[in-house]
Amino acid sequence: MSAEHHHDHAPADFNRAFAIGITLNIAFVAIEAFYGWRVNSLALLADAGHNFSDVIGLVLAWGGALAVKLRPNARHTYGWQRGTILAAFSNALLLLVAMGSLAWEAVHRLSTPEPMHGITIMAVAGVGIVVNTVTALLFMRGSKTDLNIRGAFLHMAADALVSVGVVMAGALALWFGWNWLDPVASLLIAAIIVLGTWGLFRQSLHLLFDGVPQGIDLLAVRNYLESLPGVDHVHDLHVWAMSTSHIAMTAHLVMPKGSPGDAFLQEITDALHARFEIVHPTIQIEHAVIAHGCDHASNLK
Repeated sequence: MSAEHHHDHAPADFNRAFAIGITLNIAFVAIEAFYGWRVNSLALLADAGHNFSDVIGLVLAWGGALAVKLRPNARHTYGWQRGTILAAFSNALLLLVAMGSLAWEAVHRLSTPEPMHGITIMAVAGVGIVVNTVTALLFMRGSKTDLNIRGAFLHMAADALVSVGVVMAGALALWFGWNWLDPVASLLIAAIIVLGTWGLFRQSLHLLFDGVPQGIDLLAVRNYLESLPGVDHVHDLHVWAMSTSHIAMTAHLVMPKGSPGDAFLQEITDALHARFEIVHPTIQIEHAVIAHGCDHASNLK
């Protein structure tokens, strides 16, 4: 017997946010790359390269968000919801690789610093502050509940802070002639972004391997199920992420006293949603522990 549940937990629609964000960032990348090339600024070129990777990241995140809405079929019974997790992971991996390349080039540039065009750098980076802040605000609403959207938000918010750093580096170079600030600013950019991205990378990789989503206490879920009237034992308890915003669970409840009825199952479904944000529970009722091939299933005590 399975708990009754519905597949109507549609994610928020961020199509407009993605379209605006991608358009703004493509335009800014073109401006930043042009002026970075013109004044030979590694900080601007590096930030342009990073912003281009963010455009790709936004495209990936948008693709993941659209994939969630594809209907399940006979070959993909859960649909394409995992696309959001894959997009978040790809986003994080892309950023880490890009920042590694940036840091490598900055280290080489430290030995032979070149003159900085402070005013140009400050002006272009100032545009970046506006573009990245506006884009980040478009994703703020969904950043607390969806890992995929949070990835997009963190990228844009980090970029806004990085642009502030570039403006400061340009100002100091203009006032004091510290040309070494260009590669140093690039290294700081890389460090900030790696720190902000590492959590996203680790969490998305964890979810790709069906790890228990962050914020879910598996022992608390087990204790709740075992506290239900008539439940003698819980086994084969699994909790995983179907997408970056949908959590699923399966469990076998041993109840020797007969069928508990649909009202009991509906109560469990509602409680799991309210207490643990599990939106897709499947409960199997057994009168004895049934032998199966999942001997390594969750036996957490």
